[in-house]
Amino acid sequence: MSLDLEPLAEKIRGAFTAKQASRDQALQLSRSTIRFCANSIRAVHRGEEQQAGALLAEAGEGLRQLRSLLEPHPDLFYMGFVDDAQKEYAEASTLSSLVFGQRVLSPEELNIGQAPYLNGIGEAAGELRRFILDRIRAGEFRRCEEALDAMDEIYRVLVTMDFPDGMTGGLRRTTDMVRGVLERTRGDLTMAIHQRQLIDRLSNVQRPKDA
Repeated sequence: MSLDLEPLAEKIRGAFTAKQASRDQALQLSRSTIRFCANSIRAVHRGEEQQAGALLAEAGEGLRQLRSLLEPHPDLFYMGFVDDAQKEYAEASTLSSLVFGQRVLSPEELNIGQAPYLNGIGEAAGELRRFILDRIRAGEFRRCEEALDAMDEIYRVLVTMDFPDGMTGGLRRTTDMVRGVLERTRGDLTMAIHQRQLIDRLSNVQRPKDA
């Protein structure tokens, strides 16, 4: 009895070599997409709407390339790094929309999965805390209350997603984070508003004239 597996092994090695090359390229695309998203978020906090949008467009193109690259290897698509890039994209897009007064896009419009989308909007709530603290320092309380309402709405949606973490990409942990951030931010904003009201009342008190 003879057995010659080498032709079959060579074919399998070739398939794995091609898959390895696609994986390496996909990892690079995922990292660059996440970097574009992070830079877009920074631009949002600086109030640079055009720059934030341009960086978001770059991130969206990175995700498009990822989908195309991994189409022959669907198992690689679900190894985690694509979800990470999609989550960051949802976070950056949601934050930009909320800060600049645009409509928040759905996962279908962003062409990403539902689980990374939900985790992404949860992360956006954390960035809204930073936005609120910056506005408090600038004395812009009206925008703070708008942002807090958005955080509250995000939490209201996330807390209803009572499904296994394997389906939601660990959404329970994100939801817990949002709850903590929301409570702290509400307390910080309430204290800041009360302090401002006290300062306003004191400034309106008539000082006694010199005798």
